[in-house]
Amino acid sequence: MGVTRPLKFSALNPNDALLQQHQLHHCSNASCSCSGKSRNGKHVLCKSSSTNSSHKRKISLSVVCGFMLFGLGFISLITGHLASDLEWYSQQLVKRSFYSKLEGSHRRPIDIWKSGYSKFYYGCSGRGGHFPSAIPEQSSNGYLLIATSGGLNQQRTGITDAVVVARILNATLVVPELDHHSYWKDDSDFVDIFDVDWFISSLAKDVPIVRRVPDKFMRSMEKPPYTMRVPRKSEPEYYMEQVLPILLRRSVVQLTKFDYRLSNDLDDELQKLRCRVNFHAIRFIKPIEELGQSLVMKMRKMARRYIAVHLRFEPDMLAFSGCYFGGGDKERFELGEIRKRWATLPDLRPEGERRRGKCPLTPYEVGLMLRALGFSNDTYLYVASGEIYGGESTLQPLRELFPNFYTKEMLANEHLKPYLPFSSRLAALDYIVCDESDVFVTNNNGNMAKILAGRRRYMGHKRTIRPNAKKLSSLFMARDHMDWDTFSKKVKSAQRGFMGEPDEMRPGRGEIHEYPYPCICEKEAEDDDNDNGDAGNSSVISDGSGPQKMGVSAIV
Repeated sequence: MGVTRPLKFSALNPNDALLQQHQLHHCSNASCSCSGKSRNGKHVLCKSSSTNSSHKRKISLSVVCGFMLFGLGFISLITGHLASDLEWYSQQLVKRSFYSKLEGSHRRPIDIWKSGYSKFYYGCSGRGGHFPSAIPEQSSNGYLLIATSGGLNQQRTGITDAVVVARILNATLVVPELDHHSYWKDDSDFVDIFDVDWFISSLAKDVPIVRRVPDKFMRSMEKPPYTMRVPRKSEPEYYMEQVLPILLRRSVVQLTKFDYRLSNDLDDELQKLRCRVNFHAIRFIKPIEELGQSLVMKMRKMARRYIAVHLRFEPDMLAFSGCYFGGGDKERFELGEIRKRWATLPDLRPEGERRRGKCPLTPYEVGLMLRALGFSNDTYLYVASGEIYGGESTLQPLRELFPNFYTKEMLANEHLKPYLPFSSRLAALDYIVCDESDVFVTNNNGNMAKILAGRRRYMGHKRTIRPNAKKLSSLFMARDHMDWDTFSKKVKSAQRGFMGEPDEMRPGRGEIHEYPYPCICEKEAEDDDNDNGDAGNSSVISDGSGPQKMGVSAIV
């Protein structure tokens, strides 16, 4: 999807003709000589032989010509930028006019439950005709071992990129190892969370994958596998120049701390491979999937549609952010102690971080944002989160705004007990319920938020709301100085562009896991005046430029 900006280039400089005209104008009836510099080193365009005219000028020709050169150069620069961006902007205008034709105006109220444009887009990550099939294991350049890093969704990015790196190296990928030593201390292996057989078989045409390096091969090795860590966001050329020679020499290479170690900018075929891995090949084992779907069914039985909120208000996240949330000296001490776990974290000013939009919203602020957007207090809310900092007292204001408040602990009951010691398996359950929700609300844009936002775009642009924390922070601070209608209007205005609409996704923006633009195709435009989605039957948000239909009472 999306429109790629053309490369900026310079054509034949039109200034040359203008300069020639300037010379002819000032050199008529006089002899002129043009040179690069005069004796005193000043830049001179032309020097007239007519001494009488030069004495009459109060401003020397060198100064005049200097200004003209500067002006013409500036015009050339601006013209070059406009020319290079002309195609991109014209395409955006075409797209906007297409949207306007569908709904009357791009300033029309937005359906808070569903994008009106989602039906015009679909996921398209199939292999291109010139994308060769995977080479056999026996013919590959060796075995690639991958040790992922972080929590469940951070490791998911590593698994996705591991497949692509193996493809780049023409290597056989060994099923990646999960991180057992991160903050979450989860000793789950790949087979405890993901369907390994499906992972191997579904990618068979792209990359050869095995569960382990064959024992016979390992016994014949003279040295243990070579271990190395590659820089973050390395280009394919780095792997070819730095990793491949070692792989060819040693036959087995292990890459450690493998998260976000592959460039975000790859050719479209490799990007589509990323999508095939992330959105199709990685799926949870049957017990996790079944329990997750049972939680979804319980939410559906209570309500036709529901919101899933990923609060991300755990102590480690708050400490890492460097923000302050009003808990006094107790909060500063507790979060300060947690920050000591990361020796390289810089000292941050909480006020500055909040103004920059780097602080996660509190649960109460999330609730205020949703009510201001138009979600009524009888809306069903599924809250995905680990340990909430401050416990029940922190969650209580959100519960008051949305009494129909549910978590996996409330829905699963005793069925959750086997999962309690494993944070990644608990996160997998939250992932499933959030993925199936009608609206997904992120907070602080962490790994789970990015992965799910990308998946929901790929799966039909299901409504995904990302708080515009930079603008919202000032509104929350001024909440007591404005009435509810004014506050609501300002929140709706701030959230335009952060509601998961298709036109928010542009090439080069963010991580491919969050913005999978090479893997989303646009259907051909059709005149369909009778099919406007659910906009006529759903609540909408408006910032004053269109009609409103809201189901929310004033909040005191």
